[in-house]
Amino acid sequence: MPGFIEKIIHNLAKEHIIAKPGFNRWLVPPASIAIHLCIGSVYAWSIFNLPLTKAIGVVAPAPGDWDLQQVLWIFSVAIVFLGLSAAFAGKWLEKVGPRMVGFVAACCWGGGFLVGGAGILTHQLWLIYLGYGVIGGCGLGLGYVSPVSTLIRWFPDRRGMATGMAIMGFGGGAMIGAPSINYFLKLFYEAPQYLGAVDAVNLVTDAGRRMVEIGGKLQEVVIVGANEVGRMIVPGPEGVYLAGTGDTGVAGAFFSLGLIYFVVMTIAAFSYRIPAKGWTPEGWTPPDESAAAKKMITQNHVDIDQALKTPQFYFLWVVLCFNVTAGIGVIGVAKTMMTDIFGSTLPWIVDAGFASFYVIMISAFNMVGRFFWASMSDYIGRKMTYYIFFGLGILLYLSIPYSAQAVSASPQVMWLVTFYGATMVIFTMYGGGFATIPAYLADIFGTKFVGGIHGRLLTAWSTAGVLGPAAIGYLRSQSVTAAIHDLAGKASPEAFQAAFGAGIDQLDSLIKAKTVTVSNLMEIMPAGTIDPSSSLYDTTMYCMAALLAIAFVANYLIGPVHEKHHMTAEELEDEMT
Repeated sequence: MPGFIEKIIHNLAKEHIIAKPGFNRWLVPPASIAIHLCIGSVYAWSIFNLPLTKAIGVVAPAPGDWDLQQVLWIFSVAIVFLGLSAAFAGKWLEKVGPRMVGFVAACCWGGGFLVGGAGILTHQLWLIYLGYGVIGGCGLGLGYVSPVSTLIRWFPDRRGMATGMAIMGFGGGAMIGAPSINYFLKLFYEAPQYLGAVDAVNLVTDAGRRMVEIGGKLQEVVIVGANEVGRMIVPGPEGVYLAGTGDTGVAGAFFSLGLIYFVVMTIAAFSYRIPAKGWTPEGWTPPDESAAAKKMITQNHVDIDQALKTPQFYFLWVVLCFNVTAGIGVIGVAKTMMTDIFGSTLPWIVDAGFASFYVIMISAFNMVGRFFWASMSDYIGRKMTYYIFFGLGILLYLSIPYSAQAVSASPQVMWLVTFYGATMVIFTMYGGGFATIPAYLADIFGTKFVGGIHGRLLTAWSTAGVLGPAAIGYLRSQSVTAAIHDLAGKASPEAFQAAFGAGIDQLDSLIKAKTVTVSNLMEIMPAGTIDPSSSLYDTTMYCMAALLAIAFVANYLIGPVHEKHHMTAEELEDEMT
């Protein structure tokens, strides 16, 4: 066994993956894309929201189930550890090479799913945070940085295109991840015990919880109304279900995906090669200084630690952080948001399948945007590319509340198309921001330590991973509570009592127990009452537009690095030896 382990470590080492003369550089991108497709499934996280918030109730949230804010924080923790591990791995990558980093990423990402699955089975939230969030998040960061500097060195003639290829798979991960998750959820799904229609079951309300007497004992139940049938993981009849029976299938999905990702990422990691020192593409000569200066491309190099002493690093940090914050919060609740805004106004179109396909389309446009915008930046420059991201992005974020309000007042498909189009363009620019930033760093700080500098800059992603989901989760929660109180004030006290087995004076305890929701309140509202679900994200969108305005200013302030930070010829020679 020790000899076997030594052989693996030997094959992972940087000095053993140097490409031989004549190696085809186009063999490297598929390996990086494969790894990024696996870790990019994090963008399909919103599909897990529904089953995780119904782990006990299965068909509807039970009082003991986790709420959406708790579940969203799992995604946030994963993104935080992505940035932290990338900051560490950037310098480690330069030392040990991409194969070693890629293999460790496979162990962490696959293993994180397995630990998280154990947490779901035991209903221990902290285990999901540890598995998917901490361990899996480290796998995300290690897998993310492993190909970037490698491909920039293989494609010095097309830096933007190279980083676009390196990171393209991450944006497209949900295209494969979303249908895979849905497949395994349905494969392992088991419906809970059905007790009958509401009027056929003797319901009791105790401290806001709905109960029934079975065998002389009160047992907790969940109720599925007409408005909630479309939110079920697998559609079933309206009525009363026994809580704690059945299975959402989410634990089985975690275990299956963890094993698959480990195998695929390991194979891809062992496919990595790096160019020999001094290698350049055949027939390519570096651009002269005057041509490079027009696109703010330096001919010098800045050390990793020295880069942290420049204002350019921190302006770029703000640019990345606020661009990611604006997009990542929406990605984290994409499926939920689509259902909230359009599920009640256009139910004949927007069902669970439509919302899941929306997640897949987000992934597709995220992926396309990474390659398109990164390649485009080779021609128009990185700075101009980010001006487009922020200027156009502000207008698009402001258009989302308008579309939501319009569809609420007049349920027409055109507002769904407007919303769909705006968000798809947003996600091309969100992905493009990630893919273009390594080339922007290479332009500003040189290519020598771009992998390490990029890793440290990804702490901006960690920050955004907290800011985005926290903002959208908090603001949505506040909007939901306000909407329920507003609706309850319009409801008939008699109808409220009949529907929930308690008076309006017990509203707060009913909300806490998840007995009263916006959707089931709408079932007893007077005709003509407008469903407030479509307006739950308005404040968030205005906040995101403001962040993009700040990022626009930060991008404006970025200029060439002062020559005092450049490495000398002697320092470069020492590094090579």
